[in-house]
Amino acid sequence: MPTLTEIVTFCDERSRRTAWKDHPNALNGLQLANDGRVTKIGAAVDSGRVPFERAAAAGVDFLIVHHGMFWNPLPPITGQTYTRISTAIRANLAVYGCHLPLDGHPDLGNNALLARQLGLVPDQPFLTPPGSEPVAWTAPFASDRASLLADLQRNYARVVAVEHGSARPVRIAFCSGSGNSAVPELPALGVDTLVTGELREEWYNFAEENGLNLYCCGHYATEVHGVRALAAAAAAKFGLPWTFIGTDNPL
Repeated sequence: MPTLTEIVTFCDERSRRTAWKDHPNALNGLQLANDGRVTKIGAAVDSGRVPFERAAAAGVDFLIVHHGMFWNPLPPITGQTYTRISTAIRANLAVYGCHLPLDGHPDLGNNALLARQLGLVPDQPFLTPPGSEPVAWTAPFASDRASLLADLQRNYARVVAVEHGSARPVRIAFCSGSGNSAVPELPALGVDTLVTGELREEWYNFAEENGLNLYCCGHYATEVHGVRALAAAAAAKFGLPWTFIGTDNPL
């Protein structure tokens, strides 16, 4: 049976965790240890009491999450913070956070996988934080935006479409989760179509003025891919079962 240390080392190396400069409090990597044994791997988008409870009920003792436990400076461990952390500790649940690496990774990242979900081949990264590798990708496209929208609607429960760009885009940009930082990059890239999770209201006028197609498919829904891919890779490496721990998050 693999140890916690062995699985963490594999996840660090496979995700190339340190290649991305992330939010200071993202604290990518092992965020909460268990007793050192791993028998089942889980994948979830978010940390939280409910994902932890569901992981424990599924027999998971190593949970890979996209949104980790410590986005803000750690508050006193009281109230819901205590409930969340104690839920994981009582269940012997180790928590491994991996944020921007699982957006930008060319094989395991949400954005490359979003493109491949549509049968596209991501070949041009963009949106590079200082000192980091890029977090978003573009892919060539050889159809029309009506077929793109139809494909997205088959894969996602809710798609908000803003269509002021070309009817036949030649390249699609992908930025999972929040696409607010990606939109202003599009004109300089020569790309007029973005698939993302969510956007602020202000980008509607920008899209009108700059001739852009914007497709918002849900922050949560566009970020299930990377954690699943890393969990599957780790499970295959160590011969363990794995499962996705979903929630009812519609945002």
